[in-house]
Amino acid sequence: MNAKGKLISIGGNEDKGTETENLFVQYTNLNFFELQILSRIKHEIGIENPRIEVITSASSIPEELGDNYLTAFGKLGCTNVQLMHIRNREDVANPEYIERIRSCEGVMFTGGNQLRLTAIFGGSEILQILQNRYINEDFVIAGTSAGAMAMSNTMIYQGSSSEALIKGEVKITTGLAFIGGVIIDSHFVKRGRFGRLAQAVASNPSCIGIGLGEDTGVIVTEGGKLEAIGSGLVIIIDGHGIRHSNIADIKEGSPISIEHLVMHVLSKGNHYHLKERKFFATFEEKVSAE
Repeated sequence: MNAKGKLISIGGNEDKGTETENLFVQYTNLNFFELQILSRIKHEIGIENPRIEVITSASSIPEELGDNYLTAFGKLGCTNVQLMHIRNREDVANPEYIERIRSCEGVMFTGGNQLRLTAIFGGSEILQILQNRYINEDFVIAGTSAGAMAMSNTMIYQGSSSEALIKGEVKITTGLAFIGGVIIDSHFVKRGRFGRLAQAVASNPSCIGIGLGEDTGVIVTEGGKLEAIGSGLVIIIDGHGIRHSNIADIKEGSPISIEHLVMHVLSKGNHYHLKERKFFATFEEKVSAE
């Protein structure tokens, strides 16, 4: 389905309040985040001082994280930014929040725990408004880390990197469903999450896996055209051509085997079309193919 709006999924970096994995230390690169990612969000909204709602529901420290965003956006001249500390199902039904979602020009979901997002927003009027605005309006929905992972219809909510190719180690549920046919994973490169996304795709081979590195993201236009942005890598895992997989037949705790899982590696400026499952090195190559 073509959408008039844009999704901006970011692999994570600005991560205070995000759930961590053992053995992985989180680093913060707010300067890059401000200058590259947030400025691109502002650019895609296309308004000099847009009304942006930052939704901190995924984070365990929403006030601190929210203040960081106000400061970062303020450095870009965005002074019309508000915070939504929606913590539960009662908050998400607040008429004030609903009206603010109707009238803003873009939203930003912070990092944290993506299961908080689905548990709080699933079935809510706010989620319905966001979905409708994304489909029917020139509206921008951005998310980093957990906020990026929750954008898809199929969402990873648990799974260690080290045991990811053991059946049962990766847990999947329904996300916020702004985009179908994909599974998004974040902190992909530094945390070695290839196996985690590979198991998710092997279990759902109709989906394209999108692994987002730190300081890296994708802009999704027309419901399925991806452009890689940022300084790192975007990994595409395509399971449509899988010839063999034992995942349905083995017991929990057994190792998985998969034949013919296709992978693409994108860096800044590369494009990928989900519907055609095609990689394009440059914008010009993409345009000529269309």
